Amino acid sequence: MDRRKFITSATTAGLATAALGSSTTEIEDRRKKRFQNGKSPWPICLDTATIRPADGLEKKVEIAAQAGYDAIEPWDSELADYEKKGGNLKELGKKIKDLGLFVPSMIGLWGCIPENEEAFQKSLPATRNRMRMASEIGCEHVQAIPNKVGENYDLKFVASCYRRLLEIGLEEYNLNPALVFVNLFPLKTMGQATAVVLDADHPQAKIIPDVFHMYITDGGFSGLKLLHGDMFAIFQFNDAPKNMAVKDMKDKHRVYPGDGILPLPDILRDLKATGFSGCVSLELYNPEYHQQDLLQVAKTGLQKTLSVIKQAGV
Repeated sequence: MDRRKFITSATTAGLATAALGSSTTEIEDRRKKRFQNGKSPWPICLDTATIRPADGLEKKVEIAAQAGYDAIEPWDSELADYEKKGGNLKELGKKIKDLGLFVPSMIGLWGCIPENEEAFQKSLPATRNRMRMASEIGCEHVQAIPNKVGENYDLKFVASCYRRLLEIGLEEYNLNPALVFVNLFPLKTMGQATAVVLDADHPQAKIIPDVFHMYITDGGFSGLKLLHGDMFAIFQFNDAPKNMAVKDMKDKHRVYPGDGILPLPDILRDLKATGFSGCVSLELYNPEYHQQDLLQVAKTGLQKTLSVIKQAGV
């Protein structure tokens, strides 16, 4: 596939239906409509890390619905704990839908892209189990996390692993693995993640940008407008704190959108220009927020996200 076409082509390949938890009609409808009573061109999602101390996954789902979100993004450990305590994930998926939510992504496939082929094969049972859990609650995507990729990783091998993860996810579990980039790991920047998905040479290959990691990895935001929105599974949203050196910033320092220093309105305008129609997902790890009323934290995060969207004029 021509790489320029991969990045800039229209949305046909990205909408291939059999590979996703949502039907073509559902995805097309999501592209055309506005959300949050017309305030947003994107569904707004709550990453459960934002309300991590809440008592169990069902409670987190209820908080997301009560706060007014369109979607929820859980973590694999929460699903595993839910099953361990006797919960049925398919029934939970039904409850999520009945509450008016959907699940765009699950975090994540830890260790799914290790340093060598032997380690990759050994990782597959745990990877498949995580995919199963994600599939049972109706996820569209699952995050492929390169935490074991190794320093000085081999791009060709990483792309091969990611392509095989895509094939397993799409063919066996009806969900789409998307590659994340995180400052903590050797695969750090949006550019590096984009190189992997291009070299995977698969029409459903995707990345998950996070504005905080775009900033602290020094990858910047200008590259966003060069990509097509179908390359993004979801878009993780937050802000970076004021009066702190970039080198000292950790995930726990994330703040509500609009409370920090990131050029979020500009970023959202560029995101809209890419044609992206997936979820904007609020992801915070701030321990100060965790000590507060978690429903109010969720409501405040949604309100501040919508305020930035309004400022962006999209």
